[in-house]
Amino acid sequence: MTMHIQFPFRVPSLLFAVSILAIITFAQQPEARPPEDPTQQRIRALEEQLRFMDQRLGKQIDELMMFDQLAELATVDKVRYTGPPPAVIPNKTAQGAGNPVIVTAYTFIPKKVSGKLPLIVLVHGGVHGDFNSSNVHVVRELVEQGYAVIATDYRGSTGYGREYWRQIDYGGMENEDVFAGKQWMIENHPEIDPERVGIIGWSHGGMITLWNVYQHPQDYKVAYAGVPVSDLVARMGYKGQGYRDLYSAPYHLGKTAEENVNEYRRRSPAWNAEKLQTPLLIHTNTNDEDVNVLEVEHLITALKAAGKKFDYKIYQNAPGGHAFNRLDTRLAKDSRAEIWRFLASYLKPANPVK
Repeated sequence: MTMHIQFPFRVPSLLFAVSILAIITFAQQPEARPPEDPTQQRIRALEEQLRFMDQRLGKQIDELMMFDQLAELATVDKVRYTGPPPAVIPNKTAQGAGNPVIVTAYTFIPKKVSGKLPLIVLVHGGVHGDFNSSNVHVVRELVEQGYAVIATDYRGSTGYGREYWRQIDYGGMENEDVFAGKQWMIENHPEIDPERVGIIGWSHGGMITLWNVYQHPQDYKVAYAGVPVSDLVARMGYKGQGYRDLYSAPYHLGKTAEENVNEYRRRSPAWNAEKLQTPLLIHTNTNDEDVNVLEVEHLITALKAAGKKFDYKIYQNAPGGHAFNRLDTRLAKDSRAEIWRFLASYLKPANPVK
């Protein structure tokens, strides 16, 4: 007996349907990236090498300018000391893994002032910034008042090559690099009064300033934080993807704020306001194009809620935005005079600003 099977559709139609399904499935698969061209790899590596070489050269030229501009007022030196080991150690069994990071700093000792000197720890700003000749006018004003100054190029600073640049630990070990510089000055300069030490910084330098007095409250007599980065959680929200990538890079925090919000919060001064014990002055500006005023407002609100005594001033649309009181304008000079008078009330320099 012969059995006849009836299909509800024609065989060609089935083949057509299978073909279409295969095409759709293939189209939905992620495209396999072809192996990267070795020539392009070498070109990118060369470009990165040249970029870091250019930074080193620029740093050396800038140093000559800075030393020359301050030579009459101060004994200027470039020193090296050790900070904590790297925050991220890719190969923990490698030779030298876990060794302390070698840190570079600039020191300025007044030539025209004798006796015991108060010390200012001056912290540069920038995610990958460095201390450079743009700070000369600030150093000059401090030295003229009779302060010794140390300015540390903490880990992650530009001008020291790729490895040092990638040791950045924003809100982490950078703070200890700066504190180690303060300790170095006291240990190596007997003319400095260890009981009269202040710390100041703008932007990321303001954030490091806050963390230094949070973590070492007995070591600083007074602090100033200008337009300080204060809330990394909020900051990741209003900055672009490129900025966020700097923080989540494998050599840095390794995760985004979405992936580890508690770590970003742990590194934010505004979320740790209860730690403040040191006299503090804060300045911010409503038209700041870098550190949005909302970050500093959060810090101020948190300090008040924690019952902390501190001073602050919110400038309204001051010309210059983020750099408003680091310029050479009358407003900037008047604002810095406010800072110098605040510091002097605790540090008693030989020639305070009137």
